[in-house]
Amino acid sequence: MSKLSGKRSLITGSGTGIGREVALEFAREGAIVVFHYSTSGDGAHSAADECKKIGAQAFVFQADLGKVEDCFSLVDQSIEALGGLDILVNNAGITHKCDFLEATPDDFDRIYAVNMRAQYFCAQRAARQMLNQGSGVLLNMTSVHAFTAMPMHSIYAGTKGAICAWTRELAIELAPKIRVNAIAPGWIEVPRHHETPGYDPNHARTQVPMGRVGTPLEVARACVYMASDDAAYMTGHVLLLDGGTTAWMSLAAARSSTSHR
Repeated sequence: MSKLSGKRSLITGSGTGIGREVALEFAREGAIVVFHYSTSGDGAHSAADECKKIGAQAFVFQADLGKVEDCFSLVDQSIEALGGLDILVNNAGITHKCDFLEATPDDFDRIYAVNMRAQYFCAQRAARQMLNQGSGVLLNMTSVHAFTAMPMHSIYAGTKGAICAWTRELAIELAPKIRVNAIAPGWIEVPRHHETPGYDPNHARTQVPMGRVGTPLEVARACVYMASDDAAYMTGHVLLLDGGTTAWMSLAAARSSTSHR
């Protein structure tokens, strides 16, 4: 039996990058999947076609998760198409670098609306259905930015820290019927990195104790575990998947003495 056989799943932000691979891996593990995208639907539709080639059911819906009404309609459409909802992966998010002293209220509102508020209200809508069913799984995507700091990320890091705190709170409120967890990826190589001026994959691997950056498939497999019955006793947990990044002391002397460098 596949780990997610027959599970009805919605993965937000699944047209590209990590979310797309999570949805594809769910389908490989037997789930029925809804792909979601915000603007360009090419990646979501091509992924849905891949699902159909392996005999998996897949649907594609568009929504601007910066709008609460779109959060509600996306979940409602998914429930109607799937006939219920067993798993919601709150993956959609945006990144924006800005100096703390230059950040504007519009910057703040836009990033919090997509990264945090959308998770909250997608989960609220999904939880009502899951409670009626008697069970369900909510999985929120956060980041190592919730645990470590990097210049120019004051707003973004705040959203990721909020997701961790909210995940723990929601796990208590919805137990025992719904499990709520989060996953915090570190440096994961996605196509957009190669479109970023100055990106050097060889330099990137030196910044991670494991000596390489992670892959979307590794995040996807961790999500399968957390969404499956293998993690039936896990709730209120944030899983770090960062190659040891947050465990690595920042002192230059400590880094230079690492044996494999």
